[in-house]
Amino acid sequence: MKSNITINIVLLLLVVGLGSSCKKYLDVLPKGQKIPTTLADFEALVRDEYTNHRAPVTQSVLLLNDRWESQSNLNYYTLWKPNYMWDESANRVSLNNADESTYYTAYAAISTFNLILQYAPSATEATDADKSTLIAQAKLGRAMHYFILVNYYADTYEASNAASKLAVPLIESADINAPFKQVTIQEMYDYIIKNVTEAIPDLPVKGATIIHGTKGAAYAFLARVYLQMSDYDKALSYADQALAQNAQLFDYPAFYTSYKTQIEQAGVYPSLPSPRGYDYIENYIMMHGEVIYSKRDWPLRVDRAARFETGDAQLASRWKLRTVGADTYYYGITTGRYNEGGITTAEVYLIKAECLARKNDLAGAMTALNAVRVKRIFPASYVALTASSTQEAIGYIRRSKENETLFGIVAFGDLRRYNKDPLYARTYTKTENGVTVSLKPASPLYTMPFPLGAIKNPGNGTIQQNVNQ
Repeated sequence: MKSNITINIVLLLLVVGLGSSCKKYLDVLPKGQKIPTTLADFEALVRDEYTNHRAPVTQSVLLLNDRWESQSNLNYYTLWKPNYMWDESANRVSLNNADESTYYTAYAAISTFNLILQYAPSATEATDADKSTLIAQAKLGRAMHYFILVNYYADTYEASNAASKLAVPLIESADINAPFKQVTIQEMYDYIIKNVTEAIPDLPVKGATIIHGTKGAAYAFLARVYLQMSDYDKALSYADQALAQNAQLFDYPAFYTSYKTQIEQAGVYPSLPSPRGYDYIENYIMMHGEVIYSKRDWPLRVDRAARFETGDAQLASRWKLRTVGADTYYYGITTGRYNEGGITTAEVYLIKAECLARKNDLAGAMTALNAVRVKRIFPASYVALTASSTQEAIGYIRRSKENETLFGIVAFGDLRRYNKDPLYARTYTKTENGVTVSLKPASPLYTMPFPLGAIKNPGNGTIQQNVNQ
């Protein structure tokens, strides 16, 4: 498959020398004959953020209408418009011939981590402990990318049918043209959990950087995985273990106060420093979204901004209502880097809150939720929430979590999970250019089609498309 054939060339070039021209090394280095040998070689691969720590999930973000998009972009990118406009009549399989970044970015990272797992045990200039840590971090990184793939290209997890529905190709080798199997959803989840649980004993409490896996990141990730499987006991257990490692929450009302004059100046759209970058106190592990370079926060649709709680300082600190010509949207007023694909403490608090609500511990659920809310809502608007039912509690938790996990795979995965339960299934409706459209809970749009490139060039295996169109 394309990811196995082309990505390994990239890895070889990275080992030889970052920053030099690809053509130069392709001319002098036979493919497949240079592999990393020292711990420093492997570390260079781990630190390649563009390849290994990026999680573009553009089509799911567009489908959820979590960001505003211009008409010109919708017209230019062929796959964008059907998802953004909830057009079930469009043949997304045939249209997915260019927007393949989710698939190939994930498999590029998986190829890197496979290479590390394959060769790091014999690394030179490294202690056994160094090698064990590197291997553990590779297992966690690989699992995180497989979680993105299975929640993007396959149906959502349901215990009743996960063993019979196909997921995505499972590739465990970095060798060019290595054989692979398209496993079931259950097999993929089992594999993800196995990788992370094996990794935990050798993961450090603190990583070399925020992109290096740690015990806290592994606990938090397992909490995410088990919640997606509706295993609330295990999700709660891992959430508590993650919070024991890091329970800090960022104070958005204080952030707003620091920049109040700039934010409130009429007609001015400042470029405030993004708090959600490498040093965000809520980070367990950092993973970029579509891009890794410094950028302005994605714009929000007006109807999406309306789903923030009244008095939400995060909304007020990150976006400002703007009209340009015929378009009105919430314009991003922070610039920098954003942990859109990684894991934060806010997500884990809200995982804990949902698990407690599912177990009918409503007081405990609201305590976990309010711990996040008090750091998000302006004091003048803040009132501690209480709930009289599990359904009411989850409604509150869900509102906060949707806002905390904007632009990443979690918001998409959560919605698909809720849509399987009639109590929580949601139909979205909007009117765009005079046309009213809806996105129903059972819409086939909730599963993304494999790219045509992967279907036509599967490499040493076969791939069965998971959607009809």
